[in-house]
Amino acid sequence: VRHTQTKDYTILSWSTGYYKARVWCFPFHIEILCEDEVRVTFNPENKLWFETLQDTKRQGAHTPIPAKNNFNNLTFIHSLSVGADLRFHGFSHVYGLPEHADPLQLRDTREGEPYRLYNLDVFAYDLKSPFGLYGSVPFVLAHSSNRTLGVFWLNASETFGDSASPVKRRRTEPHTDLHWLSESGIIDCRVLLGPQPKQVFSQYAQLTGVCSTFAAPSVCAGYHQCRWNYNDEADVTAVDAGFDLNKIPYDVIWLDIEHTDGKRYFTWDPALFPRPAELQRHLEKKKRKLVVISDPHIKLDPDWPLFREARDSGHFVKDREGQIFKGSCWPGESCYLDFSNPATRAWYSRCFSLNNYKGSTSSLFVWNDMNEPSVFDGPEQTMPKDAVHFGDWEHRDLHNLYGFYQQMATAEGLVTRSGGLRRPFVLSRSFFAGSQRFGAVWTGDNVATWDYLKISIPMLLSLSVAGIAFCGADVGGFVKNPTPELLVRWYQAGALQPFFRGHSANVTKRREPWLFGEEVTAAIRATIHQRYLLLPYWYTLFYWAHATGLSPLRPLWVEFPKEEDTFTIDNEYMIGGALLACPITDPGVQQIQVLLPGSDEIWYEVQSLTAHKGGRTVCLPVTMETVPVFQRGGTIICRATGTGSCTADFQKQPLSLTVALNTQEVAEGELYLDDGYSFNYLDTKTFCLRRFKMDSEGSFDSDTIIQSVTIMGQKSTPSSVLFKFLVLYLHFYFSTNIEYFFHHCCEQAHPDVFNNVIAFCDKMTAHTSALLQHQAEQGR
Repeated sequence: VRHTQTKDYTILSWSTGYYKARVWCFPFHIEILCEDEVRVTFNPENKLWFETLQDTKRQGAHTPIPAKNNFNNLTFIHSLSVGADLRFHGFSHVYGLPEHADPLQLRDTREGEPYRLYNLDVFAYDLKSPFGLYGSVPFVLAHSSNRTLGVFWLNASETFGDSASPVKRRRTEPHTDLHWLSESGIIDCRVLLGPQPKQVFSQYAQLTGVCSTFAAPSVCAGYHQCRWNYNDEADVTAVDAGFDLNKIPYDVIWLDIEHTDGKRYFTWDPALFPRPAELQRHLEKKKRKLVVISDPHIKLDPDWPLFREARDSGHFVKDREGQIFKGSCWPGESCYLDFSNPATRAWYSRCFSLNNYKGSTSSLFVWNDMNEPSVFDGPEQTMPKDAVHFGDWEHRDLHNLYGFYQQMATAEGLVTRSGGLRRPFVLSRSFFAGSQRFGAVWTGDNVATWDYLKISIPMLLSLSVAGIAFCGADVGGFVKNPTPELLVRWYQAGALQPFFRGHSANVTKRREPWLFGEEVTAAIRATIHQRYLLLPYWYTLFYWAHATGLSPLRPLWVEFPKEEDTFTIDNEYMIGGALLACPITDPGVQQIQVLLPGSDEIWYEVQSLTAHKGGRTVCLPVTMETVPVFQRGGTIICRATGTGSCTADFQKQPLSLTVALNTQEVAEGELYLDDGYSFNYLDTKTFCLRRFKMDSEGSFDSDTIIQSVTIMGQKSTPSSVLFKFLVLYLHFYFSTNIEYFFHHCCEQAHPDVFNNVIAFCDKMTAHTSALLQHQAEQGR
């Protein structure tokens, strides 16, 4: 870093002068320059604000002191609020600040309410609202056709964000103003300079951590079936058998609070779930898992050993008088674990050990709910801000971290339970920046209406750009009863999102996929089956999320940063760099319009293989079976083949490659493989990352054995087909048969081409079989 000083300002420069920070003395502000152009200004409107700590001995430890800083007619009544403003020069589009039930692009809030970041238990939340929901990530991205920037405001107290994008006037550069105000804490603001979207995501991941989706077992990428509540062990086994009977694959079944003994977590109802370990082993034999709920409130029951241990060890949050804080939740009067205390987190983690959690097995996963925290009789149904945590921190200072810390402790408990050998899976309703390191999140208590289906897409995109990559929405809506059409469309949308779970409340009708008639069952079966066929691609995307911080779900502008038509689109999205999805979110639709970006791109309908030129909006007829998904030219996608009842079955099936040629008649793709459950990929580098490429001459290079290859977009008849093989043991993906199909490659190919391919396939089949027999005889 080089330093230059003048009378009015100081310049710091780095990266051979490409970036500069110009610090002005009066009025104080900081300009960040890229290539000598100001891109970001800190404190442009002189709204920098921080209050000094008052003399609590004179004022009284809990005497409220009115803050002087008004924020859009909001005033904090205490002594430590902080605020600052920034200006993005040359930017009109900003995104981020989850969680809100609002469009992806942040609105101009000058004439309305600011975005609120304050984790709350909000049942059937309002739509198109800046009101805070279950989680908070104070991260904003600004994007233009030539640059992307990020701003991370690291503060866990109640925070507000104002966004203003004045109407661009002639001969003036557009800009967007962002104003932060937090109730307490310090000013810790990080500016991420990109300059491209994927670089910003990488920089943000360096600050907060990478997605743990990849660190979760591979079965968690499959379908999850949940209800509040499955009645008893017989009900669970009947639902499990129902999936097999109806030939619908699934991997995980969930139990809500009613499985416990009187809503005491880490227990089982002795009448309804008398043999929980046997139930888990029954599912495990079928390669399936069980998830149980574990909330942060502990029933106030002096006769319960777990309560007494937590109380006597000082693991509960205190009230302002220094006594154990008591609030109401599902068990009635409850106390709340203080997860900000490292000792409490360690104790809670030990509760998941097989010795402590009677009836549990190593295949049991966990769901953290109500961890905003939810307090039924508290202000805004949460914990009072003057409750006291470890280190004498008030709850106001770390409110948005409460669920973050519980999920951290839960994940650590599951890892420790296995001796550090097996990956955990933890779903949390509440979250903060960095929660992606510990598991998945979902969008909470949604409603079975078309509007909630529609808003789920921008909500998940907002989570994704803020690093929360393993995310989903309850399929079908948590409350109310969906129509058959809505249920099918929601399954189709959910199958194209990272976390795929059907869930419903106890006041709704039962919603297993086979209860709506054969037509609906067939549509849902086909949708879930397609999800399982695409698992190799999803798992590869989860690997890259773990490696680079790039989420599987991406707004179109992430892949097409210069295409301004994509900047406001939030009903379509990219799944990785290869697939474009446009779920149908309106009733009675017979045709749909889809923007296909990129004037030099070719897009192929996944269902029909029809090719479309990019840079235009296409109108497509649709039926109930139609799921608008397009593969981008220039990509290769790996899929499983065949059928199965769960992820483990599909992992044994051979692979299929779908090659979509671009205008240069080339395509590339990747496949990531590991054992799907251990940390060997990290500890001993036991994994495979395979790259596939088809060049313009029509040869196909592959490091594995593939059952079938589908090529889309071949313009001329190939004179020959050359396969290069290296026999590998990929454990879960292996086939000794090779078939080569030409789809839409030419009107008519010479018969000799196919005869040569068939002869070659026969030879390779015989050779591979002989090799396998020889290795078996050698004990290898």
